[in-house]
This record gives sequence, structure tokens and C-alpha cells, in this order.
Amino acid sequence: MIYLDNGATSFVKPPAVRAAVLSAMAHCTNPGRGGYPAAMAAADTVYRCRETAAQLFDCRPEQVSFTANCTHGLNIAIGSLLQPGDKAVISGFEHNAVTRPLHALGAEVIVAGRRLFDWQDTLQCWEDALRQRPKAAICTHVSNVFGYILPIDQIAALCRRYGVPLIVDAAQSAGGLPVTLGVWNAAFVAMPGHKGLLGPQGTGLLLCGREPKPLLFGGTGSNSREQAMPDFLPDRLEAGTLNVPGIAGLQAGLDYIRRKGVDKLFYREHRQLENCIAGLKRLGLKVFDGPHQAATVSFVPRGDCEEIAEKLGRRGIAVRAGLHCAPLAHESAGTLQTGTVRVSFGMNANGKQTEEFLRILSLL
Repeated sequence: MIYLDNGATSFVKPPAVRAAVLSAMAHCTNPGRGGYPAAMAAADTVYRCRETAAQLFDCRPEQVSFTANCTHGLNIAIGSLLQPGDKAVISGFEHNAVTRPLHALGAEVIVAGRRLFDWQDTLQCWEDALRQRPKAAICTHVSNVFGYILPIDQIAALCRRYGVPLIVDAAQSAGGLPVTLGVWNAAFVAMPGHKGLLGPQGTGLLLCGREPKPLLFGGTGSNSREQAMPDFLPDRLEAGTLNVPGIAGLQAGLDYIRRKGVDKLFYREHRQLENCIAGLKRLGLKVFDGPHQAATVSFVPRGDCEEIAEKLGRRGIAVRAGLHCAPLAHESAGTLQTGTVRVSFGMNANGKQTEEFLRILSLL
């Protein structure tokens, strides 16, 4: 199989990730629940991952909370900053992991910036929206549909100027672009463990620059006499048993990224993106590309998107078609009725993958 759906989850993982998961299952029990060797091994595993993440994302280890996925983290962040009826500004390219929690909360949503690959328009729209003094701002770093890298450094600076706390959805950027809680001075940064960080599914991180409100309540191994959740991080957000095998695998994924270098991984993926875009255009297809683009591209094929993706799948090419859980992004780009076929490259991107994908697509 030629796997070009890394925007959904990275595949295949580095061998060290699988080895770390199996080792944790063999040697670790429950962190914080005992002083015997297997419990202490679990605690050490969890802390090493927390510490490595802090080094990569410019924060303190205690600011790193483990979640089940990026959606879990975004729900915590949104619930920590907003109440029903509050005003929130979002980009025109947000995932349902942002828009659905806002809808469920009954927030008033301002959509800022809907032109693809246009930083000037994005920043002007964001400044106009922030002048309305929303209670919070939520922005994806990279569009999961189109690969548009939003000007998050500048958006963060605007949020600081207007005193609006910022939540960053780093689902498509963590592991492929610099992500920094400190420089952005963000309230929260949420990310999955299973995409660019190369860890197992069922893992995620929430970087906390502000005091969060717990989404789950229960045992933490600390302050057990108290019925309220602990008032300190990370315990405040980590009720119940942590996914220690998953965290061990995530630690291995983070180590791999640190050794290889974020810049080198991005360059390899982006080189294939450019080759893919050129090939799609030679086929005469409508392609969404521009400056400030990560290793993801969407195109409109001749025929139904879902049918084309299914045909590709039968020929061993894994892509994703449809609305990609991001109808707002498709509405912004004018593809809400048709959807797109999305190609997203990962750590093993290479020319043979791209050539074979384009060859098979040309035959459909």
C-alpha cells in the first residue's frame, strides 16, 4: 500500500514506537498508584514523555497534560475559557473538533479569514474580529484539508495586543512545524500523538498556559482525601489511569522527531508535495495550492470524490475524500458541495510514492 493519508494518522510508525509500546505492556503498571518497581517504571515513562514534550514545545513539564487525542484537548481548552453565549473568533478553516464544541456550548462565533494561502487577508480579518473583544480565539495552525499554514505567530501577537486568550489546534503541525507555547504565549495548544508526533492512536497532549477546567473527574493518585480535583497541573486534568503503553510509544515518536529534526522532516515531505501538485496540474485537475502550504494538498477530480478515492484504494493508494470533518474549510474554499480528494505526505515520503499515485490516478 502507498499511504498518502497522514493527515488522518501517521503510518507506518518508526519501529521504536512499536517496541516501546510492547515494552511498557510488559514492564509497567499504573503510575502514581504504588512504590513497587512496575509502578515506578510507569511513572518514569510518563515523566520522560512529559519532559521531552516540554523541551520540544517550549514549556515546563507540568504544563504538559496527556489526553486521549487532540479533540479531547480542544474540548478542555474551549470549556476552560468560554461559557454559553460568549463570543469566540475562529479561522475559516477549523475542524469540527473546534466548531462542534462551540456549537454545543452555545457560543457566538465570529469567522475570520476565509481566503486560502492569503496571509494578508487572514491577518486583516483577524484584527477586525479581535477588535470585537471576544472571550477567546481558536485557530488551527495548518488546515487539515488544504495544508494552509496560517500565520500563527502574527495571530498570536494580535491576540496578545487585544488581550484575547488564544487556543491553537496543532493537529496538523506538531512534529512538522515549530510549535511553541512560550513564544505564542497561548492559553492552550492541543495536539494528537498519532499524527506528526508518530505515536500510537489514543494519545494526545494539551499544553496549558492558563489554568484549565477539568473535563473528567476521578482518581489522580494525589490529594485523595479531597473531593475536588487537585488545583495543580498536570493532575488537575489527568483523572483515571493513563494510557502508559501509548505514552511510551509517544515518547519514542518524540525522540525520533528530535533526532531527525522537524525542519528535515518537513523538507522531505514538502518536496513530494511540490512534485504531486505539479503532476496533478499536468493532469488538468483543479488543485488547491499556494504559498504557506504544508505537506497536504486537495484537488477536485473528474467524477465523484468518494468514488475516485475508492478506486485508488482498490489499487493500493490510500487517500481521503469528502469533507474531512471540516465543512467550514470547504465552505471557505467553495468545495462544500463537491468535497475534495486529499493527499497528505508523511515521514516516509518519496518520489516513487508520488509517481505511482499520479500514474494510477491518470488511468481512472
